[in-house]
Amino acid sequence: MKLRACLFALLVILPSAASADGVVDKLITPADRIRLNNYAQTRELAIAEARRGGEANEVAQLETILAKRVQTFRNFDMTGNWQCRTIKIGGQLPLVIYGWFKCRVTDDGSGWKLEKISGSQRTTGRFYDENERRLIYLGSQYVNDEKPKPYASGPETDQVGYAFRTGQKEWRIELPLPYYESKLDILEFRR
Repeated sequence: MKLRACLFALLVILPSAASADGVVDKLITPADRIRLNNYAQTRELAIAEARRGGEANEVAQLETILAKRVQTFRNFDMTGNWQCRTIKIGGQLPLVIYGWFKCRVTDDGSGWKLEKISGSQRTTGRFYDENERRLIYLGSQYVNDEKPKPYASGPETDQVGYAFRTGQKEWRIELPLPYYESKLDILEFRR
């Protein structure tokens, strides 16, 4: 029993792979750290709301998205043009699935950068390694052709989430407790 308690204590105090070099720890806001720490509970509550109150056809689409097996990002090239759509889960409405828009991922030598380049609700941000199956996304949301503010400009624009690869040509970002409307946003990508 003492060994198990000691191992648990070590896991609690050891930094994750993402913060091993300190980059995420230096960039992430305290509010976004809390959102990531509460991610699993927030996700569970939001999905329960969607299942209880969403339209049957949209709940079926959500179930299909959630059933996709998470894969490693190893040897996966995220760069290029993508179709992307937002799924808003829980909150003001139980479930809303938007149509497909255009997104682009580039690599400027310091890592992958996302830009949602069409639709009225947009985002731009960067990805940081946490482990080979999950990346951390730190971004900024903006509307239409507004100039995006840099990450850490405030809760109205800051976004934080986890990215998961779900296939050869697909992946998603799950954003807990966005500032507007929902409890969880999923930004889904496909080639």
